[in-house]
Amino acid sequence: MTTTTTPRRRRLSAAAIALALLLVPGCAALSDVAGPQPVAAESSTATQDASSSPESPSAGPAPADDAGTGDAPAVEEPPAERPSAAASPSSGTGTDDDAAEAAPDDEGRDDGTGQAAQDDEPSDGGAEEQAGDDEKDKKDKAPKDKAEKKDEKPDWPAYGASGQQVTALQQRLVDLGYFLPEVDGQFGPATQQAVWALQKAAGLGRDGVVGPRTQEALDSGARPSPQSSSGKVVEIDLARQLLMTVEDGRVTRVLNASSGNGETYEAKGRTYTASTPRGSFAVYMERDYLHESTLELGSMYRPKYFHGSFAVHGSGSIPPWPASHGCVRVSNSAMNWLWDTWGMSQGTPVVVY
Repeated sequence: MTTTTTPRRRRLSAAAIALALLLVPGCAALSDVAGPQPVAAESSTATQDASSSPESPSAGPAPADDAGTGDAPAVEEPPAERPSAAASPSSGTGTDDDAAEAAPDDEGRDDGTGQAAQDDEPSDGGAEEQAGDDEKDKKDKAPKDKAEKKDEKPDWPAYGASGQQVTALQQRLVDLGYFLPEVDGQFGPATQQAVWALQKAAGLGRDGVVGPRTQEALDSGARPSPQSSSGKVVEIDLARQLLMTVEDGRVTRVLNASSGNGETYEAKGRTYTASTPRGSFAVYMERDYLHESTLELGSMYRPKYFHGSFAVHGSGSIPPWPASHGCVRVSNSAMNWLWDTWGMSQGTPVVVY
């Protein structure tokens, strides 16, 4: 009788444990509910106390694994009500869902960066602090911006400038012998021509801007030296692209000039090289008007021929580098001065070097 009763009690006990497990949250481990369970020893002789209560999960043996043994039929009965938070396991092994449900709604939540997420509304004074930072940034950048603008636009006389500084520049150029029609305080084309001539004589870059080095050349009185020692001579320095009027070995005027550029060109079916001949010549022919080139190369203002078809003449384009077909260009106002003031008459020596 005892041997038949014991298996029945075991089956009842297992059923009671299964029912109890259904009343516990499904994600909780069995160890969280009943604690460590001893492994039942397999023996043909039953030694379990017959007085053990089948309703006490903590006293019953461990249930079979998920596969089951077939002794206890599966019982699926929903719990009568959801267990309260107080009934949840407190060992810290509950699931994330359980922890989220237990957390109060008004507490900070981790946003994944390791810090609690704040409310959507900005904190008091946040906008004011941002505005203050922006204002500070503007003040910090202001001196730097002013310094950069000052560096970008230095106060150096250049084309288009006017005023007393330009007047002083023009007067100094005239005193040194650089050609200028008048001192008017306007940095126009004539002043630009004179500054180019100064920069050429001093061996500087020909940018037409009176920067520190150009001003130093002005202050030191830079001017070219002539090769002739007597008489009234026109000297043309091809290397520095300058025309000088010389009287008894003294330079009286220095003019910006532009000679042959060395390139080849076609004219009336023939090929020529745009070079200016070197040597000692003299004015042998002149045209006191705007003369058209016989080779159809353009207009020449009041030309003074010194060798073949080569002449000194006025032009509306005198860059600070060689640009002509071989003639020597000067400004129209400079050509007027050579004709009307200095007197570059026929027979005047012209030395090209």
